[in-house]
Amino acid sequence: MKAAVKGKYESHGRPASATLAVNVSNVKLKATVTDATFISGPSFNGLSLSVEKPGAFIIDYDVPRKDARFQFMNSIRVFEKPLNLTYIHARGSGFTTLEGSLVFDPANKLSTNYVFGSGHCKAKYTFSHGGGVRTFEPCYDLMNNTWDFAASHKVFGGDVIKASYHTPKKLVGLEWSRDSKEMGSFKIFTSFSLADELKFPKIVAETTWNFETS
Repeated sequence: MKAAVKGKYESHGRPASATLAVNVSNVKLKATVTDATFISGPSFNGLSLSVEKPGAFIIDYDVPRKDARFQFMNSIRVFEKPLNLTYIHARGSGFTTLEGSLVFDPANKLSTNYVFGSGHCKAKYTFSHGGGVRTFEPCYDLMNNTWDFAASHKVFGGDVIKASYHTPKKLVGLEWSRDSKEMGSFKIFTSFSLADELKFPKIVAETTWNFETS
């Protein structure tokens, strides 16, 4: 049985959290807690549970709010190209979205995201160059008529450096990540707005440790 522990810390805003994931056959079970779970003694605050079958469904349950989030995935072929579809519905907020990605070849992919009831729709084109070493991702917001841009580059064999720019808020993002099946993974992300006064940027750190149990 394989398991992984993931930790997350943000310098501003949300509390720190930890997630324990356990693979049982072809299903993944996860439990997430935040510092609110223990700050005043053990409680259900900040506790969420999840059941996932990769490529099929994910069900998340927020214990203190008694709220569930459902996500279903499927894949079909269009003109012999794989079209991946994802349907997401949050029961509490009534939020429903449909995502789709059409893979033309290993270097080219078109993705869309539509939020029901709001009219929000985004289209993103992903282009990989140099055998996946460099990736460019322009994204167009149809409702607001705005563009976002992202570019990433692989370094040191497996690490990825990514930069992004969100046009409406003039938000710049910088990310350094590594994903290793043997050693686990980590991601450090920082963002700051060019429209605000210069201040200490927000920093988010995530780390995952993999281990096996008998």
